[in-house]
Amino acid sequence: MLIRIVKMSFDETKIDAFLTMFEEKKQYIRGFEGCQFLELYQDKNNKNIFFTYSYWKDENALENYRTSNLFKEVWAKTKAMFNDKPQAWSVDKIVSLP
Repeated sequence: MLIRIVKMSFDETKIDAFLTMFEEKKQYIRGFEGCQFLELYQDKNNKNIFFTYSYWKDENALENYRTSNLFKEVWAKTKAMFNDKPQAWSVDKIVSLP
C-alpha cells in the first residue's frame, strides 16, 4: 500500500469553491481503480491549508490516477485556487509503535 499526502494552501476567497468541487468529485476519486481511501483535512489554525490523505494499492495505481482524465480535470480546477505551491509526500508503510 502507498499513502499519499498532499498539502495545499488556498486563496481564502476560493475555499468554498474548492470544498464544493471536492464534494462533487470525491466519490469518483474514491471509486478510481486502486484507490482504497481518501479524506480531506483542514488545518485547525490556518483555515487556508488543507491536506488530502489517500491510500493506493501501489505506485502504479497512483500513477494511473495521476495520468487519468479525472485527475487532470480535478487538478486543473484545484491548482487555479492555490495561493502557494502544493507539497506532496508518498509513504510506503505505517510504522506502529508499542
